[in-house]
Parts: sequence; structure tokens; C-alpha cells
Amino acid sequence: MTYLQMIRDGGPVMFLIALCALIAAYIFLEKYLQFYRAQVNVDELITGLVNVLRRNGMIEAITLCDHTPGPVARILAASIHAYQNGDDIRKALEDQSQLEVPRLESRLNILATISHIAPLLGLLGTVIGMMDSFHAMQASAAATLPDLSRGVYTALICTAAGLTVAIPCHIAYNFLLTRVQAFCVEMERASSSILSFYQHHEQEKREQEAGHEK
Repeated sequence: MTYLQMIRDGGPVMFLIALCALIAAYIFLEKYLQFYRAQVNVDELITGLVNVLRRNGMIEAITLCDHTPGPVARILAASIHAYQNGDDIRKALEDQSQLEVPRLESRLNILATISHIAPLLGLLGTVIGMMDSFHAMQASAAATLPDLSRGVYTALICTAAGLTVAIPCHIAYNFLLTRVQAFCVEMERASSSILSFYQHHEQEKREQEAGHEK
């Protein structure tokens, strides 16, 4: 039995389950590629950025962030702009984080919803199929056991399809959510590191200015 035949045998609910499967596959591939492109070595990025900032190469530092993909680089770029403009660096980091986290979490709620409703759609298809089978038995006294078993088998296809879609969706959602949490940890670590650098850098500048005055 082919997949197309199973979809036809499962009734109209099977088309909804198949549509959910296609949407879930598209979202997972899109988010996976997004996270893959955004993955960078945070330690190397911060080290290179600090070395540039120690030489007061603000333009070079911003260029480095602009050419580095991912939320960590965008957060660091926001901190550099705030430092240049004399704004509150901590607030700039927090504001940029509030923009980056929803971007990372976008469409994950759809994946979670599909993982929850796919078994329910399968159950709905099974109930409808069972109702059709018993209705056929009631309408015809000549209905045989093979006729009933064929109807029950067709109904159970929906349950199997719903679970087949829901289980991978749940795994994919948890996998992507783990990646989002990892990005959040990296953003927090990068924010802490760059704040610490700015504090020490300002202290060094003040000490140098005091030394020149003497």
C-alpha cells in the first residue's frame, strides 16, 4: 500500500494530517538552516572584537559584527553603537536581546501546535471512520465481518498517521528549543564579556589620563 493510497483510504481528515506534516517539515528545515547559519564561535568573536576595540577601532569592530551572522554578533554591534553614542550599554544589550529572542522562537509555536493536534486529528478520523462502519452495518443487514474490519482498518489509518506526524514534530520542537536556549546562553555570555571589557577599558583610559596630567 502506497502513501497516496493510505491518504485516500483514511478519508478527508488524512489530507489535514498530510498538510500538517508538510507545514511541520517546512518549518523545521527553515529553522534548522537559520540556526546553522547563525552558529558562530562566540569565544573567537569576542576575542577578536576585544582586540580591535583595544585599539579604538570602532569602525573595524562594527564591520566585524556586520560580517558575522547570528544574534550574538548583532547584540555586540548594538553595544558598540551605544558605546560610541554614550548611551546606556546594558540597556542597549537588553533591548537587542528582546528583538533577537522572538526572532529565534518564531514559528516554533506552530510546530508545537502541530505536535499536539496531529493525534487529535488522527482520533477524529478514526471516530468518523468507525461511525461510517457502524452506519453501514445498521443500513444493511447483509454486512459481513470483513466489511466491518475493512472499515475499522481504514479508520485506524488516521490514528497511525496522526501519531506518525506528532512524534517527529515533538522531537523536532524540543531540538529547536534546545538550540534557542543555547543561543540565549551565548548572548548572555557575550553581553557579560563585552560589559566587563567596557568597564575595564574605561578604567584604563581614566588611569592613562590621570598619568598624563601628572
